[in-house]
Amino acid sequence: MRAICVMEPKYTSPIVAKKTYLAFIPAVLVAAGIAVASLWEYPIVPNELMGGDKVLHGLMYALLSAALMGAFVLIRRARITTYVYVIIASTCYGALMEVLQHFCTFYRTGEMADIYADCLGAIIGALFIALLYYGRRRVKNKKS
Repeated sequence: MRAICVMEPKYTSPIVAKKTYLAFIPAVLVAAGIAVASLWEYPIVPNELMGGDKVLHGLMYALLSAALMGAFVLIRRARITTYVYVIIASTCYGALMEVLQHFCTFYRTGEMADIYADCLGAIIGALFIALLYYGRRRVKNKKS
């Protein structure tokens, strides 16, 4: 007689695994773009646009955290802790870029205000995806 296994291992095809990694390609591209923009030498920004620097930081890291959360939503791994981890990871990446700017370049300096702007942008990007994701689920549940 053959015993029936109650807990059969879940089989994941290689195609599904490839699609999982493909979901993170936009986040990797955004992170690479941020690294290039953060470490590239560019002409000095005029004084009247200095506040726009913080807005630009916020937008870049909002895009990064939205791309990361979008990937987790696509592979069905979006939980509350995932949002927190994405915000922390995006902020740490921003802090790393500021440290690299300060110690590895002669033409850029790292600022704490930029890290704060990166953190705020990461929070806004993750919340934007949360509103889209949970709002869509709510509409689907009401139609059912």
